[in-house]
Amino acid sequence: MPPKINGLLQRAGGVVQGFSVAQRTLVILGVALLALGGFALAAMLTKPSYTPLFSGLQASDASTIVEQLRADGVPYELSAGGSTILVPEEKVYDQRLKAASAGLPSAAATGYALLDDMGVTSSEFQQSVTYKRALEGELAATVTALDGVKKASVRLAIPEETVFVSKKADPTASVFVETRNGVTLSTDQIEAIVHLTSASIEGMKPESVAVIDSKGTVLSAVGAGATGSADKQAANYEENVRNSVQSMLDRVVGPGNATVAVAADISRESAERVEEAFTSPQEDLALNESTRTETYEGTGGPAAGVLGPDNIAVPGGNGDGGTFNSEESTRNNAVNKVTESRKIPAGTLNRQTVSVAVNDAAAAGIDVGRITDLVRAAAGINADRGDEVTVQVVPFNTAGADAAAEALAAADAAADAERIAGLIRTAIIVAGVLLFMLLAAILYARRSRHQLREPVDLGERYDAQPELVTVPAPIALDPPTAAIDIQALPVPPAETADIELKRAQIDALAGSDPERTAEYLRSLIDDRQPV
Repeated sequence: MPPKINGLLQRAGGVVQGFSVAQRTLVILGVALLALGGFALAAMLTKPSYTPLFSGLQASDASTIVEQLRADGVPYELSAGGSTILVPEEKVYDQRLKAASAGLPSAAATGYALLDDMGVTSSEFQQSVTYKRALEGELAATVTALDGVKKASVRLAIPEETVFVSKKADPTASVFVETRNGVTLSTDQIEAIVHLTSASIEGMKPESVAVIDSKGTVLSAVGAGATGSADKQAANYEENVRNSVQSMLDRVVGPGNATVAVAADISRESAERVEEAFTSPQEDLALNESTRTETYEGTGGPAAGVLGPDNIAVPGGNGDGGTFNSEESTRNNAVNKVTESRKIPAGTLNRQTVSVAVNDAAAAGIDVGRITDLVRAAAGINADRGDEVTVQVVPFNTAGADAAAEALAAADAAADAERIAGLIRTAIIVAGVLLFMLLAAILYARRSRHQLREPVDLGERYDAQPELVTVPAPIALDPPTAAIDIQALPVPPAETADIELKRAQIDALAGSDPERTAEYLRSLIDDRQPV
């Protein structure tokens, strides 16, 4: 090793030996953290940037593409449940071209792509079915693009156009939706699916679209709209009214001092009603009017007389002449006519009842009549419809609430105890780890100190007798260095010659290199100290 590097290492070792145990521990921890950080940074910098190769793959296509990547030795990652394959960015285009040459992805064409393979010899039936399949595929792809939708399937029922049917049936559609894990479609999203489907088909109405999820829940029923069946509509209406009344009572009598029950009778039938009403106009307006007048005067006409027996006129005079007048009028007056056609869907509210129970402990000074009026207004009670409201002041059973409070307190205490126990376990583990690291640091420091010691070359070993050994004279240094006076220890006579030889060698070394001599003496002193 070069002298400069050796000297640098010796000085560093000397600085480290001058540290205390705590300082050495901190240095070791800092070096370890620095090494870990450097390793993480190097791993992050050397990791390739991944980008999607294909997304929305079927299981068979994904398996084939993965086998191809493995054969080529290209690293890859899977996401979105295995339907998306990620590869390094520099490999994307090569792998896409290779997959395309192998006919991957091999999923069947959907949407308007089906029309590309139709020939001129296709029959009218094939064209109609293919066009319907294309519409279904396009609608399914559009619905799948909604947030939270994993898969969608659309089925259309479009009646054939013919001149032999007096009344044409309306087209209908059914939409199957599979949502992602933990996702529930909102009412706005369901209405969006309904209106998107109905607006894409000519003559289709929104109430003619049915939406069903993967759990078999009817999200939108035909004829009922996006609100679902009558039972669901009744449940939603009852919940809305109950929340409205309960919120009002909580402010009046206090939270927990009143309970509300709502029962709604929702119609399950849908109908179409046509009404015609006729009224007279405020002014007499005639659509048409005609008058016929007939008058006769002179002789030769029938003479006026008195009817006799058998309705035979008896002459009353000479019959010289007579007069005959006749007038007939016909008038057609205007009449106001109103024709009203209404379609009544299922879900009409026929009747509702609201029951309210108030705790007597909180009803002191409260007028029940006022509470009843407030409930009537909040629930939208219609007396003509037969709605009823009942408000009673009764004592509440608090046993369940007390038991729940005790259980909640016990759960809180158990949670606190578990949290404290977890903190204690964590503290014990941390203390154990720190103690282990401290002991390891101490052992490493002591071992490093022993390893940093270098053997001192004391010259050639003399095996001759003590009286034949010649001790070299001390080397004069500038500035002069005082000789090291080493006091002799009482030793047995047999070892005196060996000690004298070592003393002479140390004197020679002290004269040539005082620093190495001092370091050597310190190491001897440390070795003699008990551990």
